[in-house]
Amino acid sequence: MFSKATEYAIRATIYIAQKGNIDNKIGINEISTSIDSPQHFTAKILQILSKKNQIISSTRGPNGGFYMSSKALKLPVRAILKAMNEDTVLEKCVIGLNKCSEIKPCPLHKQYKLIKLQLIQLFENKSIEELAEEMKDGKLYITNKK
Repeated sequence: MFSKATEYAIRATIYIAQKGNIDNKIGINEISTSIDSPQHFTAKILQILSKKNQIISSTRGPNGGFYMSSKALKLPVRAILKAMNEDTVLEKCVIGLNKCSEIKPCPLHKQYKLIKLQLIQLFENKSIEELAEEMKDGKLYITNKK
């Protein structure tokens, strides 16, 4: 559904939300290893997410790394999609038509309309903090590693 960059962005953000804070910043090596993402690619993604501290914050230096402010933790997951320029993916036609609508629907429009609405609501109503909290019991995963 999303690009690999956006998938990694969501995973990295959840990881940072779980493990990082102003007093415990997480390094790029730990993040990329923990979410099973190439380090260089992860660094570029984190740069996008930390632009203007919109999703994550970072500091440089020996005690530097990534963390999230309490305000950022309250953001909906859709904020990550917006930062990665993929928030419109949720609005698109499921088979990729440019002009799929009630007036001129694709063959899957009627069935997908409800699913699309549920997806939009999920990404708009679920906060980053909620996802991090839900992972605390160890029953949910953000990596394919064993």
